[in-house]
Amino acid sequence: MAAHSSLGLSVMVRAAQASYVVLPQTNHPPASVYDYFCQRFDNISADAWKARFMQGKVHWQDGQPLELTTGYRSQQKVYYYREVAHEEMPPYSESILYQDEQIVLANKPHFMTLHPGGQVINQCLINRLRERTGCEQLIAAHRLDRATAGIVLLVKQSDRRDAYHGLFRDGQITKEYQALARITPELMAEHLAGKLSLPRRWTVKNRIDRGTPGFIMRIVDGEANSHSEIALVSIEGEIGRFELMPITGKTHQLRLHMNCLGMPILNDNFYPKLLPRSDEDVAQPMKLLARRLAFTDPVTGRRLDICLPELSL
Repeated sequence: MAAHSSLGLSVMVRAAQASYVVLPQTNHPPASVYDYFCQRFDNISADAWKARFMQGKVHWQDGQPLELTTGYRSQQKVYYYREVAHEEMPPYSESILYQDEQIVLANKPHFMTLHPGGQVINQCLINRLRERTGCEQLIAAHRLDRATAGIVLLVKQSDRRDAYHGLFRDGQITKEYQALARITPELMAEHLAGKLSLPRRWTVKNRIDRGTPGFIMRIVDGEANSHSEIALVSIEGEIGRFELMPITGKTHQLRLHMNCLGMPILNDNFYPKLLPRSDEDVAQPMKLLARRLAFTDPVTGRRLDICLPELSL
């Protein structure tokens, strides 16, 4: 993954692909779709929505533009285009590892978001790949954090997403991650004494809940809802190389589980301590990689096993 020479900024960027919302069924619907958008997306001013409606930037599924007075219609899809004043180019580029008539397997780099959100619209992985492949329906079958690099499975036909998401939901896919972390003093003492037998394995099960701020997760008391299998496979100096298999798929699960073992992943800006976004260094990404996916394609029956090179120190 090659770094771009500069971040490069654009002014008033509009999404190349439309987003949509399904108007919910409600006992007290707003009078118009415009009113609903002002209520639903209150982070955008009413004047901004007014301008977008008047410019034809909000429309029904058939392309018919909505007016300010267009009545609310429950269960109908409304399409709109995200806009931001500035959008930064990601510091690294994605690559396509495999592609057929049904799916794309891509290598998402560190610092690239998977979906549009916040100040990112066109430069997320999904929209970049939609442009590269010409497949406007392309959709991810699972999640991967912005800070985490590695393999993402994307589906070319949105109505088949559930078949591929089911691989993750039903445990029918092999997911292997790799992480680098500074080992504990106790493990280092065992290693130096020649008493540490590798691989050293841990089974981690605990309850993960949302923390404060809301994008941070935390381990809390209660019945376990997360499960990871973690193995220390080699040591280079003070740094251990770990293989991780998430059995469940909670947000930030592997990051939290490594931290609770006393070995937070190198360059993790969230755990154990939340660092300001301004402290982020693109030359020192978090050392967590979604390294391998192996599964039988539920549509074609093909057996696929894709693996990336190891993380570098």
